Amino acid sequence: MLNPYLHLNPKIFDKEAEQKPTRDGFGDALVELGEKNKNVVVLTADLSESTRTDAFAKKFPDRFFEVGVAEQNMAAIAAGLAVSGKIPFISSYATFSPGKNWETIRTTIIYNNANVKIAGHHSGIVTGPDGATHQATEDIAIVRSWPGVQIMVPCDSIEAKKATIESLKHKGPSYLRFTRDKTPVMTTEKTPFKPVQTFWTSESPKAVIFATGHMLYHALLAAKELEKAKINVLVTNVAQIKPLDEKAIIELVKKAGKVVTVEDHQVMGGLGGAISELLGRELPAPIEFIGLQDTFAESGKPVELMKKYKMDPTAIISAVKKVISRK
Repeated sequence: MLNPYLHLNPKIFDKEAEQKPTRDGFGDALVELGEKNKNVVVLTADLSESTRTDAFAKKFPDRFFEVGVAEQNMAAIAAGLAVSGKIPFISSYATFSPGKNWETIRTTIIYNNANVKIAGHHSGIVTGPDGATHQATEDIAIVRSWPGVQIMVPCDSIEAKKATIESLKHKGPSYLRFTRDKTPVMTTEKTPFKPVQTFWTSESPKAVIFATGHMLYHALLAAKELEKAKINVLVTNVAQIKPLDEKAIIELVKKAGKVVTVEDHQVMGGLGGAISELLGRELPAPIEFIGLQDTFAESGKPVELMKKYKMDPTAIISAVKKVISRK
């Protein structure tokens, strides 16, 4: 059953349920942060409209920097601004930042623990028709390897705004991951922002599904179908992948016993990798992984790609049944 105490949007399963890109929440948050904190500055690499930084640029032109198609310069400039007391947000497609400028971010931002917020847009295979060159599916893995970085992957546009605002509490580098296409709005303004939060509860669960980003919606659809088959599960949103809320995850695994991870990313090095590393060290448990399985995706419609690469609700249901059968 849905847990009403966590304010999950009661209309998420309606055919006409609201959908918005998570990048919209990022843009809204930047304007709000700019109004509250004069040290917030924004940089982009010739993608102000796509990354939703254009609203900030219009309202705070003196605190907006268009660096052109020069992602590495953008990172280095942001590092300098940060050590000078500013709070820079840098934004581009995730394949370019942190992808193309990984080393520059590592050396100028991460190594100096500079207070820069890195926004990676157009992530996952839901970038669709743009193909593998623009579908960032390794970004979490390359960022997780950096010491001291915070990684947040909001599930919808509302949580995206909250995560962007929350990133200011972390005094150091943060990575925020956003999608291009519209995805279901699953939370409400009243939903508290938590690194780990269970949105679907049930008595005597046989497995816990840990989902991140827009994939939470597919996990909820799977849970709804599993309930019809009298298979009880928990569905938990992991909005912050690093640092991982280890205590919360372990408690949920103790309750359910079996685990399925769900993400729009390579299963190696992403959410699945983070949770399996934790469980391998603290609480070994059967686990199945939903995500890209060591492959690039093709160009196509998001719904087609989700089905082909076994990342849709049907695949999640199969993974739950498989993990339950394991000992």
